[in-house]
Amino acid sequence: MSKLEPKIAISGKSGCGNTTVSRLVAEKLGLRFINFTFRSLAQEMGLTLEDVLLKAKDDEWWDREVDRRQVELARQDGGCVLGSRLAIWMLPEADLKVYLKASPEVRLERIYKREGGDRSALASFTAERDRQDWERYLRLYNIDNNNYHFADIIVDTDHMEPEAIAELIMKALREKE
Repeated sequence: MSKLEPKIAISGKSGCGNTTVSRLVAEKLGLRFINFTFRSLAQEMGLTLEDVLLKAKDDEWWDREVDRRQVELARQDGGCVLGSRLAIWMLPEADLKVYLKASPEVRLERIYKREGGDRSALASFTAERDRQDWERYLRLYNIDNNNYHFADIIVDTDHMEPEAIAELIMKALREKE
């Protein structure tokens, strides 16, 4: 691993702090932040996010394209922080693999703060999304995203602020060097 240009993969389910922490770690280390999503693809193609989500329901190309593009960006020269639900599985050569986890209650509260809405409906939606993601990842890639124990560091984010999580990740990176 190049001390100046590590590749860090950070994964976690919605509401675990994945995007926030990935962005923060990238900023602190002066690395590229990669978070290519359905939203990114929609913008690129001149579609709405809703259009892409609707198309993705029946066509696995959309998932595969987002995942392919993320990995392609991460594998370019130089260090990066790849933040995505599947980063630790899709970038096996990452110098540091991080999995962020949080209780359903904490995840719900974070999603509620970010998106608003009805808590009960959000709880149902999040549980259903987790189930659908799990089924889709198994079908597309034979990845069980509930099996993350191979990660270099697993962080329970329930009672931690993003800044403290980022510090923990950077400490783990230094220890690996």
